[in-house]
Amino acid sequence: MDVTEFQQWIKEYYETRGWSELDSFIRIGFLAEETGEVARSIRSLEIGRDRPDEKDESYEENKQELTEELGDVLGNIIIIANKYDIPLEQVFQAHKEKLSQRYAG
Repeated sequence: MDVTEFQQWIKEYYETRGWSELDSFIRIGFLAEETGEVARSIRSLEIGRDRPDEKDESYEENKQELTEELGDVLGNIIIIANKYDIPLEQVFQAHKEKLSQRYAG
């Protein structure tokens, strides 16, 4: 699945769940929450959780958790982009151009 197809799939899926109706300020809160979960997943991969009330997971289980959390972040970013009719391809291109200009030469 390419990025355009995924962006459309997220749009349709979130609409069927009613998740697209939330305003941008609520969505930003969800994005912040998911970013924290990415940080927690990276901690588990890199140094472990070191908590007696949690079971130690294997590297592959922790990597799968990170993959899923990155997907949650991406889903929230896509919903925000969709709200403002911004294709992800445009986001990628604008980011590439910004960095290329900023750090050229």
